[in-house]
Amino acid sequence: MSSLLRFKMVDAAINHTAVEVKAPEGRPSDYFGKRVFGRAAMRKYLNKATYDALVDTMENGTPLTREVADGIAAGMRQWALEHGADHYTHWFQPLTGGTAEKHDAFADPDGLGGVLEEFSGKLLVQQEPDASSFPNGGIRNTFEARGYSAWDPTSPAFIVDTTLCIPTVFIAYTGEALDYKVPLLRSISAVNKAATEVCHYFDKNVQRVISYLGWEQEYFLVDESLWAVRPDLMLTGRTLMGHESAKNQQLEDHYFGAIPTRVMAFMKDLEYECLKLGIPVKTRHNEVAPNQFELAPVYEEANLANDHNQLLMTVMDKIARRHKFRVLLHEKPFKGINGSGKHNNWSLGTDTGVNLLGPGKTASENLQFITFLVNAISAVHKHNGLLKAAIMSATNAHRLGANEAPPAIISTFLGTQVSAVLDKLAASKGDDAIRFDAKNVFKMSGISHIPTLLLDNTDRNRTSPFAFTGNRFEFRAVGSSDNCAEAMIVLNAAMAHELAEFKQNVDAKIEAGMKKEKAIYEVLKQMIKACKAIRFDGNGYSDEWKAEARKRGLDCETSTPLIFDRYLDKQTLRMFGDTGVFSKVELEARTEVKWETYTKKIQIEGRVLGDLAMNHIVPIASKYEALLLDKVYKMSQIPGLNAPGLPLGLFFVIFVFRSCEKGMGWIRVRSRFGGSKFSEKALRQTGRSAGLRSKPAMHLHWDIAIPNFIAFLHDEHVTHL
Repeated sequence: MSSLLRFKMVDAAINHTAVEVKAPEGRPSDYFGKRVFGRAAMRKYLNKATYDALVDTMENGTPLTREVADGIAAGMRQWALEHGADHYTHWFQPLTGGTAEKHDAFADPDGLGGVLEEFSGKLLVQQEPDASSFPNGGIRNTFEARGYSAWDPTSPAFIVDTTLCIPTVFIAYTGEALDYKVPLLRSISAVNKAATEVCHYFDKNVQRVISYLGWEQEYFLVDESLWAVRPDLMLTGRTLMGHESAKNQQLEDHYFGAIPTRVMAFMKDLEYECLKLGIPVKTRHNEVAPNQFELAPVYEEANLANDHNQLLMTVMDKIARRHKFRVLLHEKPFKGINGSGKHNNWSLGTDTGVNLLGPGKTASENLQFITFLVNAISAVHKHNGLLKAAIMSATNAHRLGANEAPPAIISTFLGTQVSAVLDKLAASKGDDAIRFDAKNVFKMSGISHIPTLLLDNTDRNRTSPFAFTGNRFEFRAVGSSDNCAEAMIVLNAAMAHELAEFKQNVDAKIEAGMKKEKAIYEVLKQMIKACKAIRFDGNGYSDEWKAEARKRGLDCETSTPLIFDRYLDKQTLRMFGDTGVFSKVELEARTEVKWETYTKKIQIEGRVLGDLAMNHIVPIASKYEALLLDKVYKMSQIPGLNAPGLPLGLFFVIFVFRSCEKGMGWIRVRSRFGGSKFSEKALRQTGRSAGLRSKPAMHLHWDIAIPNFIAFLHDEHVTHL
């Protein structure tokens, strides 16, 4: 029955064809953000005073009055109704790792037998989900379940299908954060404050520093017919048993290969929806493993970028079903081929348009760049274990360090030029100007029509979990199913804490009479020397690096539950407490959620594996045993085959049962023949290899030679059960 079902599903998969996708009218610029209540829609549907107040809140964090909220709600309702919405929801990100929503209709009874479309500022600003029904680490209980969702004005509302989605934070009645957005916003505020103060050493005009995020979403696509016959894939997101395909990724021909027709139709459909929702998708391509792909947008402000990634993962699933695919976001759905990650490209920029992690053209600009670069490296050095905890999970643990993703040891890659500058600065006795060479040029010899190439000042080290790539850091260890906020929270908070300490040390030297530039140089030299252990430009996969990292004092723990303990280290509690990102209660609760989630995922996999073994594998093995027994019985009826002592057929049956009992894997039977006799010694050896403890009669005389049967048993016969 199961074999027939599988063949039926394979046949269905083969006959699936590309779904026709109709492009929206006009250019992408015409429909980009069509379903978003962005600034263009705000200007159209809000009066000037309300619009100015909302923009002030978005840019400066000024609290909204109830009157302004009512005005925004009225304009948002009108816009939503004109775009086909009939429901609204507070859209938030609980500690499940996904998103949550409860839909309410705009229509409200008017008391006269009809309905009116109502939406007030109160409904926009605040609602009340049941906090005890979400992971909360003991902060909420059934008898004290109240929680609140509150509107985040910095992330615009959008329409999915016919529902107006309002991005919100999610907190407990007692004020603790129960989601990812609250601590992310706190960390963004903390790094803004600390970085702006440091920027004033170089430019007094800087009023704000923005945290930027550019994510790269990897994923697998599987035909839904094939997905449906794998209970493990359906329930756990990965295959728990099976064998590798003869051809997987060993020819390295899938990466950047031609995109299959069905997949291209899916990608186009997905991109159209993303653009309408204001997600600035830019890149699509085949990844390394078969049926693995990637989608990446242009970088955005971290809070908005994270919201867009959460929205994307939901939209991907809906679009995939439309094309008779299923999206796999598990970090390691198949053994033997690459897993999926979500590289987080992180940087800081000022409101004056300066990338703080980009080399400058003047000595002052380069000193500013080195200041922020060294502070980032130092923050990673001090909190390398915490950064690992931020991206570790039961699913990502299968991917890290598997020659396809960074190892489970956090280090930074800078490249030869940047490393040389830091080493020279650390060893210098003065405050010489910092200079970076312009991009080198490379001309291909013998091919005149190929244009001159510009060589970057850093190479690309794909084994580094935290690599500097010229104007940003790429945190490559983040898993494909992760909420990017967790990594961004730790990075922003650690950076904020490091910058605050840096400024304190510099100010102390200035107060002691040292010039500002000299004070900055002196503090940077100390930091470069102190955090040198985290810098590594070599092969992160090598065993030598693992030994070296341990000598350097880096966190080399590989046990996922133990890695989660880093959230409760004294250093972590102090850092999060000083920056105001997490309280001790919130950290203890989140760590409890992480332990519980890890345990439950392992438990689910164990139960699924047990179900597969008992309800799928054992029945098939039993059927196969019956088939073998039937064949042996029929062979035993051949005249002249029976012999005194233990019949060969019975011995073979015992052997088959014993083989199945020992794991149903590949069983090798070594048999030796001497003329027409099956020797006692050979049978004893075969019996021991099968695990038989009894000593059967070993004298089996062959009076009739049966060539086919002899060939069947001769030398090395391999039975695959």
